[in-house]
Amino acid sequence: MSARPLLRISDSANGLLAAAGLIVVAALTAPNFGVGARLALEGVLVGIWGVYALQLTDTLVALRTKDGPAPMSEFTIDLLAVVVPLAGFLLAGPQDQSLFCGIWLLKPLRHSTFFRLLGRVVSRAAPNLIGVTSLFGIVLFGASLIAYLIERDVQPDKFGSIPQAMWWAVVTLSTTGYGDEIPQTLAGRVLAGLVMMSGIGIFALWAGILATGFFEEVRRQDFVRNWQLVAAVPLFQKLGSAAFVEIVRSLRPRVVPAGAVICRKGEVGDQMFFIVEGRVSIATPSPTPVELGPGSFFGEMALISGEPRSATVSAATEVSLLSLYSEDFQMLSSSNPEIAEIIRKTAEARRGQAPKG
Repeated sequence: MSARPLLRISDSANGLLAAAGLIVVAALTAPNFGVGARLALEGVLVGIWGVYALQLTDTLVALRTKDGPAPMSEFTIDLLAVVVPLAGFLLAGPQDQSLFCGIWLLKPLRHSTFFRLLGRVVSRAAPNLIGVTSLFGIVLFGASLIAYLIERDVQPDKFGSIPQAMWWAVVTLSTTGYGDEIPQTLAGRVLAGLVMMSGIGIFALWAGILATGFFEEVRRQDFVRNWQLVAAVPLFQKLGSAAFVEIVRSLRPRVVPAGAVICRKGEVGDQMFFIVEGRVSIATPSPTPVELGPGSFFGEMALISGEPRSATVSAATEVSLLSLYSEDFQMLSSSNPEIAEIIRKTAEARRGQAPKG
């Protein structure tokens, strides 16, 4: 059995080390540090570099032995974190050597799921983003051209050419408004107002496309996760594809830590629960509580009868649940009478034995 022998750094430790290194890099650019202080700060950078060198070796071992996950993205970031500062030390002057440690900005991204999510969103929305970017370029060049024609005789030092006018157009389109270049003519100011409104619209389009893409990607991931969870419940395994999709959309996943109360006796029951993983404990009048495991469900009697919860249910272990709210339960009952009948028969059996929730 192979092992990863040298150093394994958690994501949070990677982030802290990178943050410390970047703070030191920023501090070293200040001119008021003495020789001793600068040597101490540089020693911190060398120490962090040494830690990253050990991590790179560990990643190389993982790639060769295939012991644990070590994708190429991790290797690339680890390699750059070691090689780039070393190249700076060998090739750059003393004043700029520490700046190459700025590559450590990439370290927190080793296991980042957000940037992979962002990549998928941008990839799927690329045609629309390119379209809006093309519109931005058209407005930018058009505004620069018109501003050049209007203002070139009034302000030849600022609008004497289209490239000069482009700086004003970029600032105005982004609604930044530095104020270093301002149209003096009435026509130029009208143009500036139109360009600003166009900029607001273009940035709103960019934001809307990305927001929609994020929403759809997160919803897709949630749907896949819920599908896997629902498929683990035996009660739903015989459903047709259309009914299964409907159930997946109705159920809400939830993870409850061990010892936490899921529902209390006397509460209004607005949802029932299906157990995917773990076990729950149902308090009963008898000294020994009843435990339910994966594939079981509870809380259905409050939905069927409309009465308050008849028992307190807590998590005996960490438990993964799927919750079904009352309105979704009614839809499930009407569209899938077989499942509704199983739930009702189970509720009647439990009512006949003892109140259990």
